[in-house]
Amino acid sequence: MNYRFSDTTKAFESSAVREILKLTQGRSIISLAGGLPNEQFFPVEAVSEAFDRVFKQGKGVLQYGLTEGYTPLRENISKHLERKGIRAGVDNMLLTTGSQQAIDLLTRVYIDPGDVILVERPTYLAAIQVFQSRQAKLVSVDCDADGMIPEDLERKIKQHRPKLVYVIPTFSNPTGKSWSLERRQSTLNLCKSNDVLILEDDPYGELRFGGGEPMPSIFSLEQEANGGAVVYTSTFSKIVAPALRTGWVIGDEQVIRHMTRAKQAADLHSSTMDQQALHQLFEHFDLYGHIDQIRTAYETRMRQMIDLMKAKNWDGVQWIEPKGGMFVWVEMPEHINTQELLKLAVEEGVAFVPGISFFANEPQTNTMRLNFTHTDSEDMVRAFDRLDRALRRVEK
Repeated sequence: MNYRFSDTTKAFESSAVREILKLTQGRSIISLAGGLPNEQFFPVEAVSEAFDRVFKQGKGVLQYGLTEGYTPLRENISKHLERKGIRAGVDNMLLTTGSQQAIDLLTRVYIDPGDVILVERPTYLAAIQVFQSRQAKLVSVDCDADGMIPEDLERKIKQHRPKLVYVIPTFSNPTGKSWSLERRQSTLNLCKSNDVLILEDDPYGELRFGGGEPMPSIFSLEQEANGGAVVYTSTFSKIVAPALRTGWVIGDEQVIRHMTRAKQAADLHSSTMDQQALHQLFEHFDLYGHIDQIRTAYETRMRQMIDLMKAKNWDGVQWIEPKGGMFVWVEMPEHINTQELLKLAVEEGVAFVPGISFFANEPQTNTMRLNFTHTDSEDMVRAFDRLDRALRRVEK
């Protein structure tokens, strides 16, 4: 059979994280690569009880549901978002199979081949894959510790006339940065005045370290969903469990309506059974106490990782200490290619993600992303001993 695949398949590349996980199969590898929440903090008993309550409602719980999602859960999420200063009703919301599907659906209904999308430098690798599958032209905007640099954003808006700007302003993947309020506001102002839609991806916003008030989302700065310049997406994957595959997206009613039609064509609706269980968690479980527990544990793990890197005293190695989220972004000296370092690291028994995967263009080959949430304390120590040995081999 001569299989005649579409041109779209040429845009798909295997995920770097998936390829790294293949390298670790059947071997005693400590992985700092995956963006995995820690199973220790999954609310197994609460989730089990939630499903029990769902099934006690009768056989109807197994029936088809609304494409938009289970209405009581959308109402729960609407109240949840009010705590973050976000006001959006159920008509402005679509439940998705994780926030990854929200990225895909918006891209389907908003981006044509050749359209320009501006992204952070670096940015989330799976979003790059989605955008490339639509044959979009990706242009990176220069960033510093506070977020996208307004002058470069304005220059690239004028030069490239983009249709969309994709950002992760709160504890981003891969860098762990949190944008300043000034940068959030300037990005909103620039995009709104130039009719450029913002896709704000916020999977990590609840994982805030050190207490204090959360930084407002870009969506909340605009105050109004309908006619707004921001589409906002988030997920339960990091605060409950990834297996439930439930996220949400909010925005202008017209945008959400088009995304809903695209979802009907894709999968009719996401699992309403999982959505009903999440509704039960909102009603019968201390979700915010649970989130506080996760924050505390993840901050402890992050600080251990930072302390271990400091103790190694690696020459020329720099990193960003995150204020939340799941990752530490590391820059090695310029002469070190982290793809080559990874090969040696796997030989020593530790894995990470080379930073090259997170750049839409002009990649920095001396960077890496380390995950601190999934590895326990003893394995973390062993992981950095192994990484230290690999680094010394590169330097020889």
